[in-house]
Amino acid sequence: MSPADGTPNTTETARVDAWTWAVRLFKTRSQAATSCRAGHVRVNGVPVKPAHQLRRGDEVRIREGGRERIVEVERIVNKRVGPPIAAQCLIDKSPPPPPPEVLAALPRRDRGAGRPTKRDRREIDRLLGRP
Repeated sequence: MSPADGTPNTTETARVDAWTWAVRLFKTRSQAATSCRAGHVRVNGVPVKPAHQLRRGDEVRIREGGRERIVEVERIVNKRVGPPIAAQCLIDKSPPPPPPEVLAALPRRDRGAGRPTKRDRREIDRLLGRP
């Protein structure tokens, strides 16, 4: 995208780490590249490296924080853009987050409590109905 007039970029492709950063799916480009290297970013169902070239119509799946974001590339940008323009560059197909009641019902351990003991694991298994 041209910074002066807001017109779309004439190039047909962009690096996956640069595009995900430009449309504000990641805070920094290095976070985007690290997620790609860790296998958390998939394009059309295939894990990709940061330098993978995206095209219009590609489906990008990002797994972060226990949630999966699914977006379709609508427009290619290489420079970081504002939120209103970023929203025009992708089609968000992500499932809605679970309701707060479901999240509250999930068992949680206190931060810093360490690994569950054998007794804790037995109680968890009993709660979940595992043999």
